Amino acid sequence: MTAYVSPRGLAPVREGAGALGALVHDSNGGTQLCLLGGPFVVRGNRRLGVPEGSKRLLAFIALHDGRVDRRLTAGTLWPLGDDDRAAGNLRSSLWRLKGAGIDVLRADKCALWLDPAISVDISTIDNWAQRVIEGHASADELRLPRWGGDALDLLPGWYDDWVIFERERLRQRVLHAFEALSRQLVQTRRYAHAIEVALEAVRVEPLRQSAHRTLVEAHLAEGNLVEARRIHLEYWRLVRRELGVDPDPNLAALVGLAKAQAPSAGP
Repeated sequence: MTAYVSPRGLAPVREGAGALGALVHDSNGGTQLCLLGGPFVVRGNRRLGVPEGSKRLLAFIALHDGRVDRRLTAGTLWPLGDDDRAAGNLRSSLWRLKGAGIDVLRADKCALWLDPAISVDISTIDNWAQRVIEGHASADELRLPRWGGDALDLLPGWYDDWVIFERERLRQRVLHAFEALSRQLVQTRRYAHAIEVALEAVRVEPLRQSAHRTLVEAHLAEGNLVEARRIHLEYWRLVRRELGVDPDPNLAALVGLAKAQAPSAGP
């Protein structure tokens, strides 16, 4: 039987709308669960709105790989009241998903899991980051992704422990990938792209020293000592103002070494 889809739950997907537009485009027309800016589901080029009472359930299962115990799910999402009430809330949430035409969860008496055929936007990002960090990214992937820093704010406004942990894990993963990507672009002499990626890491995490070091290294590799010194000075002032401490002296040493190695002016 075909599930009923409320027309109010459908909306065209616009490409270029931050992380959504990029990742929907990359889903190859299949069904995708989007947690960034969501949760919502995209089928083909249509967006299905998730009922408010089912959003946390869908996100919880999507953020836990494989089968998730039903009692654990119910107890985590509905901690107030007894087990029977939590189980009833879980059944109601599943029913609302079905009614909205969102048949992406599978269940038996013991567990729930995401249909393996469904792609998840953060999994796409996670896999890209792993390939970049490990040095296995394809040539086409060695560029700043179209979703940019949008991936660094998973489910904003959600303060559940399981969301906070995953948000920070993904944030660190992507930042490390940006830094690794910038260094790999430097190695291939694609300096403009390397600087762009490093700038994105600095933009989303202004106090992150490794991001500034990556940016300084990219400028130095291109021969822009003045730019490298400017970046270091701005970072030094920021850290002093915000934290009241000096940055790691290794960053200053990097710029100082480059200055010492620069050819001197003629007589």
